Amino acid sequence: MEKRVALIGIIVEDGEAAEQINEILHQYRDYMVGRMGIPYRERELSVISVILDAENDIISAVSGKLGMVKGVRTKTVYATK
Repeated sequence: MEKRVALIGIIVEDGEAAEQINEILHQYRDYMVGRMGIPYRERELSVISVILDAENDIISAVSGKLGMVKGVRTKTVYATK
């Protein structure tokens, strides 16, 4: 399968979800190019961006698992190259 570069944007509205998020991302660490997290305390949420270089099914699995965590929203964007 062909690998693609994707950015998963994650909004964390429930701080209790942090452990689950970290566990999922740890499972897929071999596909991660980078990760950045920013706490937005005034709004009581966090924003995380994760860059992956992987096959479509892997990217979909990561995004899907993250999106099923209570208090978490995700959106995935794929590079054209």
